[in-house]
Amino acid sequence: MKKGKAYKESLAKVDRTKLYEPREAVELVKQVATAKFDETIEVHIKLGVDPRHADQQVRGTVSLPHGTGKTRRVLVFAKGEKAKEAETAGADYVGAEDLAEKIQGGWFDFDVAVATPDMMGVVGRLGKILGPRGLMPNPKAGTVTFEVEKTIKELKAGRIEYRIDKSAIIHVPIGRASFEVDQLMDNLNVFAETLIKAKPAAAKGQYMRSVTLCSTMSPGIKINPVVLMAANK
Repeated sequence: MKKGKAYKESLAKVDRTKLYEPREAVELVKQVATAKFDETIEVHIKLGVDPRHADQQVRGTVSLPHGTGKTRRVLVFAKGEKAKEAETAGADYVGAEDLAEKIQGGWFDFDVAVATPDMMGVVGRLGKILGPRGLMPNPKAGTVTFEVEKTIKELKAGRIEYRIDKSAIIHVPIGRASFEVDQLMDNLNVFAETLIKAKPAAAKGQYMRSVTLCSTMSPGIKINPVVLMAANK
């Protein structure tokens, strides 16, 4: 794949052999995020766990202090008083069987789905559709709950879900290129601290094997995982 001029210029600023200090990496990723749109800044962390084993799964949610820079469209499956609560709390879409039918028809105009436990009979039928897209409500992600108002407000404010993939890597957004360095650092540190607390007891050896920071269009910048862990224990 041929790389563009802007990418090559960004690549020239990044030492691919170096393990950068966290703040140094954040400052650099802002420098190389030169696209005409506000690029998302992401962190990719490879963990020393084996995701094939149930006791080494790493999954949860974290509220980033400065959000992700993106307003998330929240859909809520609820009825009665909980549906009214969801509407008042600012949910973008609220419904039950009607929403399920729209989704079965190929509609996915939302970023996260929440369901009250009593609605899982309806939502369960959507598993094969929502699951592969990462949109299925799940108790472990805090999206199957009767605490509708609290959950919607947290999601809108910047609560994100993280989950290890088959390669033992976690990928999450920590903000936008327009964020201040301190804001990105706050988000990175809060996520790193959360991940360290989520370390499975069965994990052996070095927990954070590699940490890479990048923007939507930039090359990856390697962060020293030992330094990041030491700062957030």
